[in-house]
Amino acid sequence: MQDTQSIFDVLFTWQGVINLITLSVLEIILGIDNIIFISIAVDKLPRPLQKRARFIGLSLALIVRSILLCLVGWIAHLRDALFTLGGYGISGKALILFGGGVFLIYKTWVEIVEKLHQNEGGHTKKHDGKDSFGAIITQIIIIDFIFSFDSILAAVGVSGEVVIMIGGVVISMILMILFSGYVADFINRNQGIKTIALAFLLVIGGVLVGEAIVDAYNFSVPEAEHLELNKNYAYIALAFAMFIELLNMREKRIRRKKDGDATPSKHP
Repeated sequence: MQDTQSIFDVLFTWQGVINLITLSVLEIILGIDNIIFISIAVDKLPRPLQKRARFIGLSLALIVRSILLCLVGWIAHLRDALFTLGGYGISGKALILFGGGVFLIYKTWVEIVEKLHQNEGGHTKKHDGKDSFGAIITQIIIIDFIFSFDSILAAVGVSGEVVIMIGGVVISMILMILFSGYVADFINRNQGIKTIALAFLLVIGGVLVGEAIVDAYNFSVPEAEHLELNKNYAYIALAFAMFIELLNMREKRIRRKKDGDATPSKHP
């Protein structure tokens, strides 16, 4: 009983509260790519099923991340090389990142091709029924697992306390569940934003593959010469592209309003 109380006591200190807030904000930022993927994936479902799919997808992400946070030791072992290939060490982490990156690139490219085909007047495949719902949930689970690694590493970096790490993940996921519908509607309603989101996912997929390659390379050189990919550039590029697109949308609204005011009214 005393041990359980001491575990939760850290939440009632100023440092614990600050770490909890910091981690919650960081988890939301790192969850942007997850929300974008889920928003685009569930758009293929009938409207009544979309909210349910988003809720299930983000709830599964919460469960997966909470479980993995309790298995930090196991995750640490994923960094060890399982075997070598031409002098390069291949770790479990690299295999997961590489497979996840390829999967994300493939799924995003299929979405881009379908979007282009639709814009050219073609017909995209309609998804309905339990099989499609299950297939999309399966895709979301796979992506949740891949994206969970960044989330967990960030949580460990901010705080070593499991209760704070899980608390930050829970708070961020609850907020994302509450607001994911608005984000999904905004993305899928504005084709320019959707194109940027797809391009962002394509870049993230490439970054995951790059991280796997860099991880394998680092086994072949001393620790002082290790390389590290910084995904912050991808998020900065996304924010900049979104800002430009929002300006374009604002300009189009103003132009339409002016054109509407300039159109002479017809009186019988």
